[in-house]
Amino acid sequence: MKCVSIDLDGTLLDDQHLISENNRNVIKQMKDNNIEVILNTGRQYADVIKVAGVAELELPIFCLNGSMMYSETGELLYETTLSEELYFELLEKLKPLNVGILVYTNRGGFPGTLPSLRGKSWDQIEEMFSSQDYEGIVFMEDIKIYKLIAVVNETEIERIDTVKNSLKEISSVSFSSSFPNNCEITSSAAQKGKAIRRYENMKKMVFDEIYSFGDGGNDLTQFEVSTRSFAMENAPDEIKRRASDITKSNNDDGVAYAVTEILKLV
Repeated sequence: MKCVSIDLDGTLLDDQHLISENNRNVIKQMKDNNIEVILNTGRQYADVIKVAGVAELELPIFCLNGSMMYSETGELLYETTLSEELYFELLEKLKPLNVGILVYTNRGGFPGTLPSLRGKSWDQIEEMFSSQDYEGIVFMEDIKIYKLIAVVNETEIERIDTVKNSLKEISSVSFSSSFPNNCEITSSAAQKGKAIRRYENMKKMVFDEIYSFGDGGNDLTQFEVSTRSFAMENAPDEIKRRASDITKSNNDDGVAYAVTEILKLV
């Protein structure tokens, strides 16, 4: 069986955060041809399902870089969390670096999620971070922490390398960048590539061929398990170098183009 794993932001979505008609039609055609199509994203489920057209596609959705996996009907199939001890260890590493921190939980994002930062000035974003009580999050009732994102101003993206270097000694976490100015931190069990393999085992299927699409550092683990991997034209050069193929940009229906013209799956 064939599997197509597709990132959301910068890949399936255009710069207006919409799914084009061509991309929607190609996904439906793949499903009609018994190809397993997965949305594999760093977003949390609530931010994915409210994107126009996503619910109608009826796809499995892997969220938070594989921290949570949902079936096409919205059933939670799998989750992995960051322990309280690990959470405090991460805070201890990140706070001296003077970065913004987003905390993704089962009760939403604190002080928000990446989409909530859109349209805000850096001063407004910094105010959000500075007013958040990070230690208090763990004392919320029945709280589960899935992911942290360290964020810097887009004019200071070189500081993300410092963040990644500070995390290298913590073997129980995975980290990667969905955008050049962030570092997404999850349990080491949560990776997009591992989620694809986990889904295979859950469904008792074998994917003879896996094709993946992405534009960011958090897509590299799905590239690694793929028969062919497609970086979007809008991806950074370092991501393109790690993919087997390059397709058109997210604004030019790059997913649909690769599926129909290169892979000829439909």
